[in-house]
Amino acid sequence: MEHRNANFAWRRSGLQDRMRRVAAVLRPLAALSASLAIACSSGAAPSTRETPATPAPAPRHALDDYTESIPGTLVTFEMAVVPGGTIEVPSQGGPRRVAVEPFWIGRREVTWDEYDVWAFRLDLPRGQAAGGDAESRPSRPYGAPDRGFGHRGFPAIGITHHAAAKYAHWLSAKTGRRYRLPTDAEWTAAAHLALRDVAREQLGTIAWHRENAGGTTHAAGSRPRDAFGLHDLAGNVAEWTTGEDGPVVRGGSFRDPPDSIGLHARAGQTPAWNATDPQIPKSLWWLPDAPFVGFRLVREP
Repeated sequence: MEHRNANFAWRRSGLQDRMRRVAAVLRPLAALSASLAIACSSGAAPSTRETPATPAPAPRHALDDYTESIPGTLVTFEMAVVPGGTIEVPSQGGPRRVAVEPFWIGRREVTWDEYDVWAFRLDLPRGQAAGGDAESRPSRPYGAPDRGFGHRGFPAIGITHHAAAKYAHWLSAKTGRRYRLPTDAEWTAAAHLALRDVAREQLGTIAWHRENAGGTTHAAGSRPRDAFGLHDLAGNVAEWTTGEDGPVVRGGSFRDPPDSIGLHARAGQTPAWNATDPQIPKSLWWLPDAPFVGFRLVREP
């Protein structure tokens, strides 16, 4: 009997010892489990290591310059950021101050390389291109659209405001970005940064005008960049914008004297710009007598 009691006591002692060892193992696990529960309920990370700070969200208008590619082609063009501000623009009621949000603007005028893809349906399969598509596109112009000035790398010319706006709409659908013609105020905002401090004698180094162009357009970007990093904002071709009182071209062209190009150059379309167009009504797409008119695009954030 004493032997049986002693054996029982030994077994109970051994069991207690094993239970103590198990408890020693489980105790840290229980502590970790409690830590996890607290972390989950508070949203904090269950780590004793220092967690790197999460970067703050980028400001709404933290824009960067970039290069765009037209899908399905090898054609590219560059866009530059213009910061926002308040700009004074003329109107029929006198000068008005207009608030401008930050935006992108093309470093160069839109070239034939870009415009041809849309205007001549180069983005469509051959059969579909021959038969047209659901979206209206320009008819073939009478004669060479570039007037023999130059095509590859040269600014698209003789383009109506309507055609330029349609091209921007197509490009937006093609790229998923919001491209359009600049407003008069947006163009002015860019011109203030690019041309405000340019003296008349300096224009010849950055702009094509009557005294140095030889009566023709020149390849976009063939003159050095201006102070803001843009090409041909003054001269080469006058550029369509959308003004408060309707479409106007800005910047002057290769046909204008140096005193008539740049920041303050502005003109509206006249009947002379399509006087020789035989169509009635006149073409929505082409200005056969305005080889000095082109455009550049802006993009909204």
